[in-house]
Amino acid sequence: MRDMAKELLKMTRDEVAEAVADFPVAILPLGATEQHGHHLPLGVDVYLAEGISRKLAQRTGALLLPSLPFGYSWVWRDIPGTVSLEQHRVEGVIKDVAKSVQRYGIQLLVLVNGHDANNASMKYAVRELQDELDLTVIHLFYPNLDNVMKTHCESPTWHGMVHACEFETSLMLALCPEMVDMKKAVREYPKKPLLYGKSTISLGDLSKSGVYGDATLATKYKGEAMITEFLNTMEACLLQAYKSS
Repeated sequence: MRDMAKELLKMTRDEVAEAVADFPVAILPLGATEQHGHHLPLGVDVYLAEGISRKLAQRTGALLLPSLPFGYSWVWRDIPGTVSLEQHRVEGVIKDVAKSVQRYGIQLLVLVNGHDANNASMKYAVRELQDELDLTVIHLFYPNLDNVMKTHCESPTWHGMVHACEFETSLMLALCPEMVDMKKAVREYPKKPLLYGKSTISLGDLSKSGVYGDATLATKYKGEAMITEFLNTMEACLLQAYKSS
């Protein structure tokens, strides 16, 4: 494992050129700016994607790109602090980044996502790029999430969703503990309306706290254990994709 990640923003043009020649792989963390209850900051999805990406870059020697701080956050649009991009714009940014890094020699772009609503944009951007560029792109979002949570989390999800819950709070305690106020952590499982998912009823209409699950059960230990499992799978995916690129 390398001691320091190769962070693009902190490097000179010569250092970037050398890094790309040595290992032509780049990692793009994707996040969002939206509420995560009263105990977590709005940047949770950014901090988690960036923190995991940095560790993945340290393991592999890949180039760490600046994080995308905005995603599709329509459901929280009326809560102060939210910044939401239209879904096709997220897809467009991913494609623009891919086209940029491919020009100076990157052969594999790894998308590491911390925001569930970005998954559709990643999926379609990668498909379109397959037909447009001679570049391999893979997208990763907490691999084997269900099994990892069954092993390390005590509380159930809210209908399969993770948001400001035991899972995300545990990851934040492992990566950014100074930003977590466990005294404000709560447990909330809002009632799911019949028309949820079939209408414009959104998450912002349902929860009083902004928590979907039980944040009170979160611990740093759980977060560290889950991050290790995610990283093991992500590293294997990255290396396999690179060999095939």
